[in-house]
Amino acid sequence: MPQGPERKRLWFSSYDSFLFHEGTNYQSYRKFGAHIAVRGGVKGVELCVWAPNAREVSVMHGGNGWTSGCDKMECSGGVWTIFLPGMKKGDSYRFAVLGADGVMRHKSDPYAFYSELRPSNASVVWPLAGYKWHDGEWMASRDSSTLWKKPVAIYEVHLGSWKKDYRKNKDGFLNYRELAHQLAEYVTFMGYTHVELMGICEYPFDGSWGYQVTGYFSPTARHGTPDDFRYFVDVLHQNGIGVIIDWVPAHFPKDPFGLEHFDGSALYESADPLLAEYPEWGTMAFDHGKPEVRSFLISGAMYWINEFHADALRVDAVAAMLFTNFSRDPWRPNKFGGSENLESRAFLRQLNSAVKHNSTACVMAEDSSIEAGMTTDPEYGGYGFTFKWNMGWMNEMLKYIEKDPIYRKYHHDLLTHPPEYAFNENYVLVISHDEVVHLKKSMLLKNPGSMPDKFGALKTFYTYMFTLPGKKLLFMGQDFAGEGEWTEDRQIEWFRASDMWHRDVMECVRSLLSVYKKYECLYTDGRDARVFQWINRGDAPRNTVSFIRRNPFSYRGALAVVCNFSPVGYGNYSFGVPFAGQYERVFSTYDTLPGGGGPAENGAIPPVEATTGECDGYPYRLTYGLRPYESVIFELPCENE
Repeated sequence: MPQGPERKRLWFSSYDSFLFHEGTNYQSYRKFGAHIAVRGGVKGVELCVWAPNAREVSVMHGGNGWTSGCDKMECSGGVWTIFLPGMKKGDSYRFAVLGADGVMRHKSDPYAFYSELRPSNASVVWPLAGYKWHDGEWMASRDSSTLWKKPVAIYEVHLGSWKKDYRKNKDGFLNYRELAHQLAEYVTFMGYTHVELMGICEYPFDGSWGYQVTGYFSPTARHGTPDDFRYFVDVLHQNGIGVIIDWVPAHFPKDPFGLEHFDGSALYESADPLLAEYPEWGTMAFDHGKPEVRSFLISGAMYWINEFHADALRVDAVAAMLFTNFSRDPWRPNKFGGSENLESRAFLRQLNSAVKHNSTACVMAEDSSIEAGMTTDPEYGGYGFTFKWNMGWMNEMLKYIEKDPIYRKYHHDLLTHPPEYAFNENYVLVISHDEVVHLKKSMLLKNPGSMPDKFGALKTFYTYMFTLPGKKLLFMGQDFAGEGEWTEDRQIEWFRASDMWHRDVMECVRSLLSVYKKYECLYTDGRDARVFQWINRGDAPRNTVSFIRRNPFSYRGALAVVCNFSPVGYGNYSFGVPFAGQYERVFSTYDTLPGGGGPAENGAIPPVEATTGECDGYPYRLTYGLRPYESVIFELPCENE
């Protein structure tokens, strides 16, 4: 067995070190962590970890009886390295870190590529190479710079509760390979374009849903190995489905094996007690002012993009990073006396620039703030995200639908306000997991009235969502109107999808997804306000709205949309249109209901003829028998532009 310099060889170059300490080593994972290698003809594993204030770091593993101090690492510039002969793929290990404070801590590898399933949490040796990809066509055609003019309809998924099989294991977790085919089949059947995955980075507490991460480079072992996850992404790509991964660069948990006080000092977190934590969540805040932390995090982003072919990262808790007073009292002003977190803002700009210039993937912001410029390029003073979650739309719409229809006329502005700011950013309209947990009720049960009213109201809500400007996101189980709130330890209510009423909602969402992808006017928003124009936004007494979606330069392929948020029908409902001619009805929320009079029963629906006569400020009008909670979509005559 090699000894001395051969056994403890320093392969972390001075250039690697320079970039890492500068905060621009965007592939630091290629040197940090555990890498299978051959030194002097001997196979083993190179290990590398950043712990600048540690007095001593050694590796604990099965080969030395999990004993600290046996395999001591060498330090240069705060980076500790060692080559361990005989270690191989699948071997577990931990770092024994004697901290600056004299305390010995047993830590998982911050760059571990695989981790043992909780509660063990040891790091596992796993190679970066070896998996043979089959998604070359998808990757060659991927271009995030043009995504704004393509349909994006996202199915948000928590894999651990999407489906369960307790014959597999006590938690019922399915393997990534099983999930790949089942999820691809469902997403294709429904017509979504992307899936967004919660809880992929390894995490110890199931109840955090994956938002308290301890393995920033480890796909969770709940569903298999890293290569199993590569297979998952590969299969979805082969089926034409994009993959978005939730990613958490704002904060990390206090688990003793994790990042907190990693080397006995405030290393990944701030040394300032007013900036070190998020008391509301009981977690530690990353110190984005440290260049090494920026290298770590941005390398993590590039890792999922490069090594797992992720099409996008959805950055969690952006609002928390923007302000030093978020969830803090007292709080620390910045150097100018304000609450803006200057270091974190600079990090977000650097992150988005790095992803943009080094990949064809993109980054999305889960941001509840009203900070401007989230989807504006950093070169123009923005933050550089491709899309921002429209939390304002979500909050206003949910407040509206929870009102009894008799009172909705007093809150009509909740319905009509969102289009006023729809073009300030590149938005995603979201109904996410956060809206159907913790006594907030499912989307179905948020609606008042009888059960038929609830189903009808939900379909009209979805119609409004899918026809407004902005990309779309819907959380699993809501597309077939699940009744129970979501919880991570229970499978979603698949049994309801076979019930007539629930199935009708599912078919309605399928139809909306088909219409959304078919009509270019619904997805080429491009922050151009000309693609949306009101017909009647002031019909508060009847709880209806009507509008046109169009091309910025033409009415060719344009659609007129009417949404009735009332349990009352209007037999001769008239609304204004710009042209004479026949308007084809391409969608109604009644179409898939038995007895609904739609294509499901009677074949093609005859078009509606526009009549002369001013209405809603337009020269022509359509008159239609609008039923309770009905939403309808008409295609404008294409010969009139």
